[in-house]
Amino acid sequence: MERYPPIAEHGMVGDLQTAALVSSDGTVDWWCTPRFDSPSVFASLLDSERGGHCRLAAEHPDGNGISVRQLYLSDTAVLITRFMGPGGVGEVADFMPPVDSPMPTDRHRLIRVARVVRGRLPFTFACRPRFDYGRAPHTLRLTDDHAAVLCGPGTNLHVQSTTGVPLRAEGDDVTARFTLSAGQAAAFVLTSAAEGAPPPPAPLLQGIAEDVDECRLFWLSWLRSCTYRGRWQDMVNRSAITLKLLTYAPTGAPVAAATMGLPEQVGGERNWDYRYTWIRDASLSVGALIDLGFETEAYTFRRWLRERVEAGGTASGDPLQIMYRVDGDPHLTEEILDHLEGYRGSRPVRAGNAAADQLQLDIYGEASDALAVGGDIGAVRGWTALSGVLDWLTDHWDRPDEGIWETRGGRQNFTYSRLMTWVAFDRGVRAATRFSRPGDVRRWTEARDTVFHQIVQRGWHEKRQAYVQHFDTDVLDASLLLMPRVGFLSPHDPDWISTLDAMDAELVSDSLVYRYDPAASPDGLRGSEGTFNLCSFLYVEALARTGRLLQARHAFDKMLTYANHVGLFAEEIGPSGEQLGNFPQAFTHLSLVTAAMALDEELGRTTNRADAGRTRSLAVLGLTAPPESADGGTGGG
Repeated sequence: MERYPPIAEHGMVGDLQTAALVSSDGTVDWWCTPRFDSPSVFASLLDSERGGHCRLAAEHPDGNGISVRQLYLSDTAVLITRFMGPGGVGEVADFMPPVDSPMPTDRHRLIRVARVVRGRLPFTFACRPRFDYGRAPHTLRLTDDHAAVLCGPGTNLHVQSTTGVPLRAEGDDVTARFTLSAGQAAAFVLTSAAEGAPPPPAPLLQGIAEDVDECRLFWLSWLRSCTYRGRWQDMVNRSAITLKLLTYAPTGAPVAAATMGLPEQVGGERNWDYRYTWIRDASLSVGALIDLGFETEAYTFRRWLRERVEAGGTASGDPLQIMYRVDGDPHLTEEILDHLEGYRGSRPVRAGNAAADQLQLDIYGEASDALAVGGDIGAVRGWTALSGVLDWLTDHWDRPDEGIWETRGGRQNFTYSRLMTWVAFDRGVRAATRFSRPGDVRRWTEARDTVFHQIVQRGWHEKRQAYVQHFDTDVLDASLLLMPRVGFLSPHDPDWISTLDAMDAELVSDSLVYRYDPAASPDGLRGSEGTFNLCSFLYVEALARTGRLLQARHAFDKMLTYANHVGLFAEEIGPSGEQLGNFPQAFTHLSLVTAAMALDEELGRTTNRADAGRTRSLAVLGLTAPPESADGGTGGG
């Protein structure tokens, strides 16, 4: 077992209320239960000694000679880890039966099934939970040869094995050793439950086989709603399943990632807790979900969003804050877990997120757009809530904020924040007309137009011939790749073409895109970061909409090579192609989906053009540097 496997060496399983990561050597090294944002049971990903883990793997007698491969059963969330050695071929299947219910539950099952398909292999099982991020002790009660209860603070972990595989105590942990021949199988069921809850029934292999089938059929049935039939079907399907796995079914709120504390730079301090729902990320997902055919998921989140607007209750007194817990709780107090060493020494490890108290005015644009896309804005309650927000925004939009990237280096007049403020007023004005709803449309229109002129006059940098990060800098910012999508500029506007060319030259590295240059625009944090996967896919979308299709497709295909072995992405890509940051990240998979749909749409319009991207193939491959032109020259990607 590697102390800290690469971040990319993981698959994810989940039941729509919580999720676990399984490394490619068969170790569950991350699981928080009963919710995504609950304290951990297994967290060896953040401290190999204190974090806790559960390992189930085939072993070679001399410790060598076993190779592993990991894959998902096609179009499902059933993860298979294969072990191949001189003695035979074995597999471990990991899955969690979906709990697709509006009611939260404390009971969650992680099922691990070992079997041998060829020859004969020995297996080892070790369950070493460490409750509450490794801070809380636990006790072990071995009830018989096949059942144990590990009792933590408020949560019990029931560990059960099928007949023929006895469990043994090792201190306060549980282990087992067994050998299987071809055609034989054994299973372990880990059930988290509230303290004092009745024990689960004894597992039987036949029942577990039915659980596997039901889980598989659930995902196949859910995926039938997907209307995408484009060129990248497998990757879009995997991204859609990942987004669903990261969505808390009782409320419809998606979390940004399954993990916390995974570093943007190994050994650095940029280690955040992403197990919460960002208004921005989730709102931007609504249009993509509708375009994919997942109307139910889009509606459920819009209802959650409307409830947040109606509830208020933020610490600042503003109508919304940038993130919430999955149940809508606005309190996300950040604490430092000093006892954890962090992933490969990346400290501090933070639980909670202090950025929840930041002012980020862009969220009102994303929220308005999400409500407008779905039509909820026309419902009486939805309109009442939104019109109140717009009235508030009319009096509060013209001020500095912390911006989309949650920098801790002070407030600025960020261009992206102004852009999304324009979106909020624009969608409100349009909706009032479309649905004949009452509102102070005159003031909203005046505010919208004032914001527009401010962006054009102060967000545009004449010397750089580009829109820049904020009004007092010449630094570029990849968040502005969204300008054409939200309708502020046409993708063929000369000012947009010039901005895209500037980003090409400065922020793009072999089709990978940096958010901005921290050295040129200090963000209050030490260290550096990798390229941002969200921005890399937004870049593909922007290229496609601008008509640079050959360049866009080449960039997209190269981005897909950075996916891990089961099609998952973290937040960033490091200088050696390694995945960095929390994993898997919903925003990355959302932007992959939107890039694929945009590229498919634009390619479909130009099927008869030999040079669809107006870009020479040699230039895309980096072999020549032809002059750029306003109607579609190449860039630096």
